Amino acid sequence: MQRRDVLGLMAGFATTLTAPAAGRAQAKYPDRPVRLVIPFPPAGPTDIIGRMVAEKLTPVIGQQVVADNKAGAAGSIGSTEVAKAKPDGYTLLFATSSTHATNPSTFVKLPYDPVKDFAPVALICVNPLVLVTHPSMPDTLPGLIDLMKKNPGKYSYGSSGTGGITHFAGEMLKTMAGGLQVEHVPYRGSNPALQDTLAGNVAWMFETVSTTLQHHRTGKLRILGFAHAKRAAIAPDIPTIIEAGLPGYEAYTFNIIMAPAGTPQPVIDTLHAAYAKIMADAALIKGLEQIAAVPYTDSTPASAAKFVTDEIAKWAPVIKATGTRIE
Repeated sequence: MQRRDVLGLMAGFATTLTAPAAGRAQAKYPDRPVRLVIPFPPAGPTDIIGRMVAEKLTPVIGQQVVADNKAGAAGSIGSTEVAKAKPDGYTLLFATSSTHATNPSTFVKLPYDPVKDFAPVALICVNPLVLVTHPSMPDTLPGLIDLMKKNPGKYSYGSSGTGGITHFAGEMLKTMAGGLQVEHVPYRGSNPALQDTLAGNVAWMFETVSTTLQHHRTGKLRILGFAHAKRAAIAPDIPTIIEAGLPGYEAYTFNIIMAPAGTPQPVIDTLHAAYAKIMADAALIKGLEQIAAVPYTDSTPASAAKFVTDEIAKWAPVIKATGTRIE
């Protein structure tokens, strides 16, 4: 056999051997721990759900998924870090309504693009708000709206702070109810706003089910509606705001697993397959429903991307009408 024939055979063997090896290397993702950046402080709803998800993902992908809190600037600090991270699937974001729905319209210069800088994996859940009132208020939503209309400027509503989802939920209610003249009173967090609602210093507010349901059960507050298309599994006796008399009204936070833009498709596919497995876990679904979150078990990267653009479009006019801008 001539020398060039031998070299040709050797090259052929090399190609045969290296192609499967390359395939095996690519299929090894992940081969080290994965960071799931939670862009808010510990102990809040995003942190609680994010840690639940990280715990479930770990055995499925075969590597530790480490929940890492990077809080600040309404979630934009952690989001920016992930947006600028190497797109290899080892740094992910647990995105929220703040980071990917309201921040784009409230920040003058947001340091990341919520659409172009990320590759969605899947929507985990939404966490609908509830409309709660002091017991001295009417016991139905139409009754509350009628009282506000008959007494323009007399009443106020509370929120966890200017520029937050509970603020914008209140403004959207005012608009959709026909332009109510109700003063917004921002607080430094949900707890002081809730305390003033309990005391009757503000007439109503939007809050999470988990922090208000017990007060509703004991009669200290009254939940008039759940801000989602379907009733909460944990409180099926409470009507949705749509059922209560305001068609089309929904207001919620949400959680989406995001990778940096440019992450290879095989990595996204691996992460999405892991998502599908954990969302078939009855214990995770029950855990989400116990805090009144609504699980999404059939999300895709494409549907999650559309969800984000729809939420940005939904909140943009509400935010613009308030004039809220954060430097």
